[in-house]
Amino acid sequence: MKTKKFIPYFLVAPYIFHFLLFVAFPVVFSIVLTFHEWNIISPMKYIGLANYTRLFQDKFFSQSLVNTIIFLVIHIPLQIIIALFLAEVLNQKIKFRGFFRAAFFLPVIVSGVVVTILWQQLYGFDTGLFNKILTAIGLGRIGWLVDPSWAMPSIAIMATWKNVGLYIILFLVGLQTVPVHYYEAADLEGATHWQKFFKITLPMINPTIFMVVVLSTIGGFSLFIEPYVMTGGGPLNSTLSAVLYIYKQGFFYYHMGYSATLGLFFALLILSVVAIQKKFIEKDK
Repeated sequence: MKTKKFIPYFLVAPYIFHFLLFVAFPVVFSIVLTFHEWNIISPMKYIGLANYTRLFQDKFFSQSLVNTIIFLVIHIPLQIIIALFLAEVLNQKIKFRGFFRAAFFLPVIVSGVVVTILWQQLYGFDTGLFNKILTAIGLGRIGWLVDPSWAMPSIAIMATWKNVGLYIILFLVGLQTVPVHYYEAADLEGATHWQKFFKITLPMINPTIFMVVVLSTIGGFSLFIEPYVMTGGGPLNSTLSAVLYIYKQGFFYYHMGYSATLGLFFALLILSVVAIQKKFIEKDK
């Protein structure tokens, strides 16, 4: 009997070990690191709140936050509108519906680096497909990745193409949970398609919309591979995302303490944004 008492603890021991080693310890170590200066090679040096003071005076970090917000402002609405529209279409009885669902989801499972390199070629100024199309119809070339005003919107468009398939699936699941008799009753009342969409569909899939917005926000704040591969943060730091800047501080300049400070601040910022979204998007139950 005494042996049986230890069986539950034995079963949960792997998870507890994993949590302590790969979650709790890194978080605690990162918080401790924010009060130190460390370049990995030399011993850590306690510097108090110097890293936090530097953070609020760092114009490059401020710019990286602005760049990330610009990306989110373009990416999230674009992704939600396209995903919801395509989900509505694919929820209808159309030919090859299964094929189109799989085709839209395919970019999600392709490596982000591969997709980024592909779009980098499409955005090429002289040889890119997009500029070839523009010149073929008599328009001028666009510096998709070399013009500061176009670089971040171009990355947002590419990221939308890469991730929209996932949100199409989520919206499809939400749409299929809406009771059919609501639409039948609306048809009897003579409601139009748009009236049914705004009065029935959107309210009923509100939890799905909230989940998509939260996931899109977290994914957008995590923007890294696209600017790292396509532009390196340029031109003129116009695509320098917050995560890319944190990475550069830690692994380019070996400012590990400052990088940990930036990461902690950024994590709290994401948590705050998601909490605000929850308040304004999710309805009270």
